[in-house]
Amino acid sequence: MTARIYKPARTAMQSGVAKTKRWVLEHDAAEARRVEPLMGWTSSGDMRQQVRLFFASKEDAIAYATREGLAYRVEEPKPAATRRGVAYADNFRANIAEPWTH
Repeated sequence: MTARIYKPARTAMQSGVAKTKRWVLEHDAAEARRVEPLMGWTSSGDMRQQVRLFFASKEDAIAYATREGLAYRVEEPKPAATRRGVAYADNFRANIAEPWTH
């Protein structure tokens, strides 16, 4: 069984960087999910899939995985794209290259 160590990305619904500063350790699936015949819910007998551990740094997560004897893979975060500051007033400047139309 392997574990995945990564730094979560921002969601599309937020503009801030909340919940993106910590590193996460998640276990990979040990068995496939199956549909329960009575209720139709998806279930699995693998309890490790429900565990998500948070660490302050990548080194802490790697140290934990090593100490517990877990095989792991580290997924480095992609660099954040830089955006230039754009103001709402820029839509109405006089020297705009192409006039704004409906």
